[in-house]
Amino acid sequence: MVHFLGVICVLILFFISLIHVYWAFGGTLWVNAVIPTRTANEKAMNPPKLLTFVVALVISSFAVVYAEKIQLFTLHSMPTWLKEYGLYVVASIFLIRAIGDFKYVGFFKKVKETEFAINDTKYFSPLCLFLGVVGLLIAFL
Repeated sequence: MVHFLGVICVLILFFISLIHVYWAFGGTLWVNAVIPTRTANEKAMNPPKLLTFVVALVISSFAVVYAEKIQLFTLHSMPTWLKEYGLYVVASIFLIRAIGDFKYVGFFKKVKETEFAINDTKYFSPLCLFLGVVGLLIAFL
């Protein structure tokens, strides 16, 4: 069961990475719904395309960490410390993201009425919680 959940995490992370690549190359689908906003019209940040591409690479590397840990494949070039502790770090990042910054993102955010905040409560934070919990299950089991 844990292996199956790990495969789901890998697929989700690669899909999210592909969406970021799409945005980095100028795609606009869903872009207004996924950027934290202070008010209905004021974005809390405006990430440049290069940073969006870097995020895509980071998320895909997270997927590789999950995939290696559940033994979908073996990377002999991956450092031993990353094989042993990488999933703890990645899962912790997702759990921290689910908790949030107490302002714009996460379960404990204060701004709750914007389109992003509604999507964050319904989709993004629960997804991060799922990825974090499954990551820890994989790491411990």
